[in-house]
Amino acid sequence: MNVLFLCTGNSCRSILGEATFNHLAPKGWKAMSAGSKPTGYVHPRSIDLLAREGISTEGYHSKSWENLPATPDIVITVCGSAAGETCPAYLGPVLRTHWGVEDPAHVTGTDEEIDAAFRKAYRTLRYRIEAFFALPLEKLQHDKAALKAEMDKIAINVI
Repeated sequence: MNVLFLCTGNSCRSILGEATFNHLAPKGWKAMSAGSKPTGYVHPRSIDLLAREGISTEGYHSKSWENLPATPDIVITVCGSAAGETCPAYLGPVLRTHWGVEDPAHVTGTDEEIDAAFRKAYRTLRYRIEAFFALPLEKLQHDKAALKAEMDKIAINVI
């Protein structure tokens, strides 16, 4: 199963989601990430945070959803709502869910405050990904409506 983490810039949240998902994924699951308007770079704080967490950062780069290496089965949008962001709508026959996470790239303040925003985004995504992998995926893979319902619950219940 291919999972796409999608946002606008593909420099922070979707990269954190992709890398964390792939780090934790069981055999047969693979994540990718993309943006509708990619920035062209991965935010250095995202790379530093992943490295500190022991997650490989090799090969991650900001890319457009028009250049995906595979067709996604599931699309998880990660744009935050408090910032007034509009998530891109992936067009295609896929299961979609929204796991909104505020963009740490837009946080201003001290280095400690900015780092805290990146850690919060990472933790939120990691907890949701762990909750996803705790689902009975063997069963849910064959019931898309039930899988979507469970993924939507994760967005609400796992912060």
